[in-house]
Amino acid sequence: MNSQISLLAQLSWWNNVIRTNPQDAKAYIRRGMTNFKLAKIAESIEDFDTGEKLDPSLTPYLWQRGLSYYYAEKFAEGANQFEIDLTVNSHDVEETVWRYVCIARFQGVKEAKNTLLEVRNDPRKVMRCIYDLFAGNCSIEDVLIAGDSEGKQGKFYSNLYLGLYYEAEGDLPKSQDYIGQAVSYELEDYMWYLACVHQKLRGWSRGKTFG
Repeated sequence: MNSQISLLAQLSWWNNVIRTNPQDAKAYIRRGMTNFKLAKIAESIEDFDTGEKLDPSLTPYLWQRGLSYYYAEKFAEGANQFEIDLTVNSHDVEETVWRYVCIARFQGVKEAKNTLLEVRNDPRKVMRCIYDLFAGNCSIEDVLIAGDSEGKQGKFYSNLYLGLYYEAEGDLPKSQDYIGQAVSYELEDYMWYLACVHQKLRGWSRGKTFG
């Protein structure tokens, strides 16, 4: 409940900022992020679109919109957003994996594997292992071990991306279990809120309500 109140307070804050400065592109991005955390997916996309219109230079940095597209089931748009993002951040495992899961949802896992983009030099061991999992080069156990080696945050990320992996594979019971594990590692992190939103939108909530 406290988190919900905090997010609603943030939303009110950004509403006021935008009323005062309606041409502030970054304020729309921040409000879009808050709307996303509240599981207001359509509203988040609208805010990201408005921010982009006000400042087109933001387009390759709108990874948040790619995530919102995924939950709006606009998978082609999501894959395209992540491809654009990767033109300025080619070593990001997360955006590469999100592109994969978007493609898997509208063209199938085989096509997602065949078009998986190459990533090098991600400094995070758990993310390197997650990439290898999606590439078919390591096991679920390897991902969990890598996550354990990087503390609470590593454990969160290993479970989050295992949940996404199994959703792409169509194994919803396993996806639900790993997403639930991810939610249990409460972090002040946009991706932790994403795990909560995922759980809520799939009807898997375990008492985490943010709007």
